Amino acid sequence: MTVLAIVGATGAVGSTMIDIIDARETVPWSEIRLVASARSAGKVLRVRGEDVTVRLLEPEVFDGVDIALFDVPDAVSAEWAPVAAARGAVAVDNSGAFRMDSEVPLVVPEVNADEAANRPKGIIANPNCTTLSMMAAMGALHREFGLTALVVASYQAASGAGQPGIDRLQAELSAVSGQDVGRRAGDVAEAISAAGLPAESPFPAPLALNVVPWAGSLKDDGWSSEELKVRNESRKILGIPDLKVSATCVRVPVITTHALAVHATFAGEVSVDAAHKVLGAQPTIVLRDDPAAGQWPTPADAVGGDPTVVGRVRQALDFPNTLELFVCGDNLRKGAALNTYEIAETVAATL
Repeated sequence: MTVLAIVGATGAVGSTMIDIIDARETVPWSEIRLVASARSAGKVLRVRGEDVTVRLLEPEVFDGVDIALFDVPDAVSAEWAPVAAARGAVAVDNSGAFRMDSEVPLVVPEVNADEAANRPKGIIANPNCTTLSMMAAMGALHREFGLTALVVASYQAASGAGQPGIDRLQAELSAVSGQDVGRRAGDVAEAISAAGLPAESPFPAPLALNVVPWAGSLKDDGWSSEELKVRNESRKILGIPDLKVSATCVRVPVITTHALAVHATFAGEVSVDAAHKVLGAQPTIVLRDDPAAGQWPTPADAVGGDPTVVGRVRQALDFPNTLELFVCGDNLRKGAALNTYEIAETVAATL
């Protein structure tokens, strides 16, 4: 049995991770330590039927810990994950601090579990939630058909911007509820302002009754950080350094669950039937693909669940060896907490 620490246990992803642990029939942990900043230290949380007091984040908290899961901002992970590793723990980090570090594996257990053993810094990174939402499907199809190019449009939930994103969307929805808006330019923003909401927002434009073609921060040549993460992380996870990738990331008025429209090109011939067989055989994928019966993935169907939901699989009409598909994954569970925890289980099996 091993000792697990959850750093950031009181945050949105940390709380989801505790829910995942509680739902497991069995766990490999002899002890689960909950760790947070001074603001949350001392709180008591229920984990697997027992009250656990949240400990202060300090070097000594990692003594005797085998695996430490980090669900904290980049700067906190950058400082404390190496501390945990120096004290003998394997640090599994959900932030962006180490994802593109050549000495830190970027792991999705369904795709590249073997990479978890290659950790010279004692740290394993968890991918961005947008990339991760499609990786189970892309990994399975790549193994069978050889992926050569991806063109992706994401439809990202407000919770991807954290609790402030959720709070802002809910406040905006309340502000426009019952209002005759959405008929002329600017009337949604006017209704939001009239309701007394501050101009400062996690989003660069109103999200209620709208979609915003922007997520992340501005990078070179007009690309956003989220779009570059999809490109760079897909290449690293799939082990295809020259994979052609283009992404457009869009924020939509959904609380939780990211969706992606994927245009995937392969090295050889691929058919919808063959893709269905591959996807349907994956234990972490639910194939929902019967348009005649109104069966396709939506965020409302995927939210709160662990599987990746895939549908709208079509053979591209004008592009050879190419499939179009639509993918949904809960960005707080599969896109963050669940994958991080599954990495921990993968590592625990080798200790």
